[in-house]
Amino acid sequence: MGSRKKQMADAIKEAKKEIAFAKLNNCPTSPRKMRLVADLVRGERVEKALNILKFSSKEASGRLETLLLSAIANWQAKNEDASIEDAELFIKEIRVDGGSMLKRLRPAPQGRAHRIRKRSNHVTIVVGANNNTQA
Repeated sequence: MGSRKKQMADAIKEAKKEIAFAKLNNCPTSPRKMRLVADLVRGERVEKALNILKFSSKEASGRLETLLLSAIANWQAKNEDASIEDAELFIKEIRVDGGSMLKRLRPAPQGRAHRIRKRSNHVTIVVGANNNTQA
């Protein structure tokens, strides 16, 4: 019984070694604008995704580029003996969730006030290795 649990634990550890993630919390961009950029790179290989983000004119692309570089560095820290080129890293999952809102008031006609919602978001990138070609 104990050896089976150990085998399962080892299998889970090996599966966790193939992925790495990075999170960006309270990014002061609306989630809708961030999702436009996230949809461009979802499922792409890391090299292609970095090129897409580098040459995109959206403001959110710069933040996503640094987040992707951080996820790659996290994968490299987990797998010190492997090289990034051989692993064929790709974006396994990218998730954009709504964050906290800053609520402000803007003057409106006839003494009224309109509420302005300054939105923020949380982004999570999961990078995975595609080692199926080597096996």
